[in-house]
Amino acid sequence: GICWDQWFPEAARCMALMGAEMLLYPTAIGSEPILDCDSKGHWQRCMQGHSAANLVPVVTANRIGVEEVLPDDDNAHQKSMLKFYGGSFLTDETGKIVELCDDETDAVILREYDLDKIRDYRLSWGVFRDRRPEMYKKITE
Repeated sequence: GICWDQWFPEAARCMALMGAEMLLYPTAIGSEPILDCDSKGHWQRCMQGHSAANLVPVVTANRIGVEEVLPDDDNAHQKSMLKFYGGSFLTDETGKIVELCDDETDAVILREYDLDKIRDYRLSWGVFRDRRPEMYKKITE
């Protein structure tokens, strides 16, 4: 998934059902100052939920820094600013964060995954075997 796709559990489930062995989410996400909140934790927990619900690792790469739009004639004299979270991270197949970057520094994180072991773990849970799609029809209406 790319950027906005990461907020939808249906997209994560569909990718897993299509055989994804891990979910990759490159993104540029942050908090806008007009909202009095820091939604970074919410973002991380959503990604961890995708991992846990589908029993696949999640790999996220997020931008760092600040982007400002200054008022001019081309943007109707609007000003805005977005501070990107940074905090790229990797989870294991249960959603546990196993590698985490900070919010301010460019970084590369690496991890080796045993995809055969993860597949066996996923199969042992039966979350795909025991699905009841007839109960989820409302999602596609």
